[in-house]
Amino acid sequence: MNKSDGKCPTALVTGGRRGIGRSICIALARRGFDVVLTDVVRDEEVEQTCALIRDEGQDVLFVQSNLSEIDSHAAVVSEATRFKGSIECLVNNAGVGSPSRGDLLDVSSAAFDAVLGINLRGTFFMTQAVARHMLIGPSDFSRSIVTVSSVSAEMASPERAEYCVSKSALPMMTRLFALRLARANVGVFEVRPGIIRTPMTAGVAQKYEARFEEGLVPAGRWGESDEVGKTVATLADGSLPFCTGSVLHVDGGLSIPAF
Repeated sequence: MNKSDGKCPTALVTGGRRGIGRSICIALARRGFDVVLTDVVRDEEVEQTCALIRDEGQDVLFVQSNLSEIDSHAAVVSEATRFKGSIECLVNNAGVGSPSRGDLLDVSSAAFDAVLGINLRGTFFMTQAVARHMLIGPSDFSRSIVTVSSVSAEMASPERAEYCVSKSALPMMTRLFALRLARANVGVFEVRPGIIRTPMTAGVAQKYEARFEEGLVPAGRWGESDEVGKTVATLADGSLPFCTGSVLHVDGGLSIPAF
């Protein structure tokens, strides 16, 4: 993406500290975006991600934020806009898994509320806050909202019920915002990763390795976080300008119905 009068577009990435979020931040920086990343903690992982973004020649700002705290969203948007003046891209990446895997008949209301509070409720209202900002006026750059969901938006895992429910609503959220923002030339997309090698999946790595051997994923391997990052960056930079509302699967064929 070319700079306009020396200015770069700015991307706000929730949950950008590590894993898929870090890869998204780096991929966006490589496309010429300055990056604002959020996460619930500030630690060495954050500093490493910020350093990697600077290594790509782009500016970066970290904002500590809990996505489930809806009242804090306005302050996050305000800090992001003070950083560079505008937000051209929002990447809804922050999310949590089920606190524990088990029988869906044992899911507690506390676990259900905690997962949906971040994955769905927090994501919806952060998108709303950024969309309002984007509608204030036009931009010299392509504008986009990209939500990272999961193959669990459609594929059911009864042992992770609250996670699946939270992700299943994100395709509808994407369609709703795509319709609302189409005339403002804001592209709205969903990226649906499959089994990706990240710190979040490290605890079940042995289980998945065995299932790869059984043919669970047609590609026969883990997905890598940078593959998700490249997909998000392609959507963010305006390369697919007439595709608003689209879903891109990054899953090695996992979600293709087959027999």
